[in-house]
Amino acid sequence: MLILFIYLYPLMRKALDRAEHSRRDAYLASAGDMGELERRMHMAEIDR
Repeated sequence: MLILFIYLYPLMRKALDRAEHSRRDAYLASAGDMGELERRMHMAEIDR
């Protein structure tokens, strides 16, 4: 069982990272103008 977890953990981590990047990209892409985009980018950096 432990060996299965050791194998699956990195795969789950990658999947979660991809999902987070997709969510962040969609949030940034929905900005209405450059000012809002810059504000969102700044907030995304702070949230890391």
